[in-house]
Amino acid sequence: MAHSLAAAASSFSPPAARRRLPGQVTNVISSRSSVSFNSQRMSFMSIRSRPSQLRFKICCSAKKETVDKVCNIVKTQLALPEGTAVTGESKFSELGADSLDTVEIVMGLEEEFNITVDETSAQDIATVQDAANLIEKLVLEKAA
Repeated sequence: MAHSLAAAASSFSPPAARRRLPGQVTNVISSRSSVSFNSQRMSFMSIRSRPSQLRFKICCSAKKETVDKVCNIVKTQLALPEGTAVTGESKFSELGADSLDTVEIVMGLEEEFNITVDETSAQDIATVQDAANLIEKLVLEKAA
């Protein structure tokens, strides 16, 4: 292949400044989401990107008191034996909670903290820490 994709990618030029010389690679940027590479001899593939949702979250850890309250509610709702260790990192599934138990835990948290957790947020809760972080966020929103 006379022209490599890397060489083509390094010689971008705006449409107004493009000049076509024999055997020269022509590059077109039609938008921020697609790029085309062409040459007189052959066409290279177009590369398109699709918009996607952000896949990161920024959150702060909840206060220790909130985590401790959530741990106690989880122990109560799941009727865990005395001495069972429940920490912020504890996953509800590892503690034996099924989907109904998780709903009951969320209801207990709503009652204890006088908040309302929407269904989408409730589905994102997997650990005690997740629940505590969500509670603090909702309490702050309610106070504002």
